[in-house]
Amino acid sequence: MFNNRLVNIMLVILITLTLIGALTLVLYTQVFQESVAHGEPTIDEILRTSVETEEITTNLLSNHVIRTQFVIQLDSTRAKTEFEKRDFQVNNIIIQELSDMKESDFRGSEGIRSLEKRVKDRVNEIMLDGEVVGVYMNRRIVQ
Repeated sequence: MFNNRLVNIMLVILITLTLIGALTLVLYTQVFQESVAHGEPTIDEILRTSVETEEITTNLLSNHVIRTQFVIQLDSTRAKTEFEKRDFQVNNIIIQELSDMKESDFRGSEGIRSLEKRVKDRVNEIMLDGEVVGVYMNRRIVQ
């Protein structure tokens, strides 16, 4: 390669050390490094991406009145920003869903879970930047 044998040995050693370093870096980042847990978010993350709706009062199908409030958890802060801009659409969706329910639907937890799922699905239909992760009924008074 080169005329000087010492330069050849030095180049082989430098290339070998570079390859060992690159291999070590790849192994460290791919195999030995702990993977970030993508499980349940912390309560601080949930609060950072959650929005509380205004209190909504509307009639039910059974001529009762309900006063309710929801906390809606989103998947990102961008989704939260969009959600806050769409609050009038979200309130409309909630009123429509409540208007189709009877007072008896709120006696057990199954009716509440069903309402939360329907609201989540319908709000996700209008969201462009992210999605709703969870809907929680925060307050409910049926009269």
